[in-house]
Amino acid sequence: MEQFELIAKTFQGLEEVLAQELTELGANDIQIGRRMVSFSGDKEMMYRANFCLRTAVRILKPIKHFKAADADDVYAAVRAIDWSQYLDLETTFAVDSVVYSQEFRHSKFVAYKVKDAIVDYFRETTGQRPNIRITNPDIKLNMHIAEDDCTLSLDASGESLHLRGYRVASVEAPINEVLAAGLIKLSGWKGDTDLIDPFCGSGTILVEAALMARNIYPGVFRKAFGFEKWKDFDRELLDRIYNDDSAEREFDHKIYGYDLNLRAVEAAQANAKSAGVADCITVAQRDIKKFEKPENPALIITNPPYGERISSPDLLGLYRTIGERLKHEFSGGEAWIISYKQECFDEIGLKPSFKIPLYNGSLDCEFRKYQLFSGKLEAFRAAGGEVKTDEERSRMGEKRRFKQNRGEFNNRFADRRQDGEEEEESAEYIILRNKHREFERTLGRKHREEQDDRTARKSGDRDFKKDGFKKEGSRKDGFKKDFKKNDRRSFDRKDDDRPFKKGGFKKDFKRGDRRSFDRDSRKD
Repeated sequence: MEQFELIAKTFQGLEEVLAQELTELGANDIQIGRRMVSFSGDKEMMYRANFCLRTAVRILKPIKHFKAADADDVYAAVRAIDWSQYLDLETTFAVDSVVYSQEFRHSKFVAYKVKDAIVDYFRETTGQRPNIRITNPDIKLNMHIAEDDCTLSLDASGESLHLRGYRVASVEAPINEVLAAGLIKLSGWKGDTDLIDPFCGSGTILVEAALMARNIYPGVFRKAFGFEKWKDFDRELLDRIYNDDSAEREFDHKIYGYDLNLRAVEAAQANAKSAGVADCITVAQRDIKKFEKPENPALIITNPPYGERISSPDLLGLYRTIGERLKHEFSGGEAWIISYKQECFDEIGLKPSFKIPLYNGSLDCEFRKYQLFSGKLEAFRAAGGEVKTDEERSRMGEKRRFKQNRGEFNNRFADRRQDGEEEEESAEYIILRNKHREFERTLGRKHREEQDDRTARKSGDRDFKKDGFKKEGSRKDGFKKDFKKNDRRSFDRKDDDRPFKKGGFKKDFKRGDRRSFDRDSRKD
């Protein structure tokens, strides 16, 4: 088959894991970028990437790369494409755009120019216009602009790949399925021990771990992919990929989930049953204070409350309890914890042996490994204990490079999608953010200049205007209070941080009359 370029998008911090998945899948020309991995393959590889990858958010097939200095250049380049290869008058389409450029002020404006170019192509060639549909279009197009570099792609996934299809119940602020799978892969768990999540919520980590342990691909639950509406769609090829369960395997261990919230426990049980892995997952209502040493060797991977979307009456006390329980009941074990606030990690009271910077939504988090052992470190190592694996040591260099540029990436999540995918910030937001920073710098400079001027400090109301920001009133009453750290962080919060919409997941995961998924029959 013909080889062509493909792009797999992911969350920041999971690029290396995604690249490893693509290597195992047999992809060629793998190149790691920021929140994406480019590769090449044929149509079967594109289908398998959508069906098999656990840490990809979506798969794009670029159809044109070009330079554009302004919107007219974008229009001309898109208009020059032979759109009859991809669309016809009966095909509905939508355009999504991601813009990181000072020239293009808003991503929606770019999307409009792309739509205009496509519509004009059909008007001039057929005398009629195609149908544009914002929701559930037949074909989704993606325009990515970084300064003057433009890439127009076909979206091969359709809905975001984190929407596996097995979730039938949810609770507040569930962890994204792609991130959950990434945490498991980053921990190095291979399904060779038990796994425990003491803050399991609706069971996402539990289900993703079970699917991984049995090598059940996440695409088996999906009702449809974007490429199924393409003109060159090969139904026989997709059926062959879908019905091939030869890589599935047995799992001889157990996965345990605990949560204080009974509703969360019930949701986790329902999702495990929906995914067909309830036989290897045990979920129970239990407070972290009652955590006891497991009977068999186990790995802990967990996502406790951060105090942002989900809180606790005593958040710091909760993290102290985590540390105390791990120290006294999990000696000899290994625990991986993702959290957001440094003060929470400090309360654990244990020294992490490895840290991985990650983003959970817009929150700048860390995923920390705690190697639990009795006595001193020297004795632990002398007995053959290993604090860091060779793979973790090799990742340290990549982690340091990430942290060097980490400040550049903070607050870059304003232009995010409803489906959970994180996109580049818009040029409009960059300008707003820069004005805000300049405003803060000016405030600091003015404050230093006026420290010794008592009269100026008591002179009453004054106007202060800088780069579009204006504040009336005294510095005492307004300036310091209006731009606290928490207020700046609020620039990044979008609707994606809300829990999954009730009723948004259907309980029937059959793929039409063509085929259905029956886990019990497949297991036999």
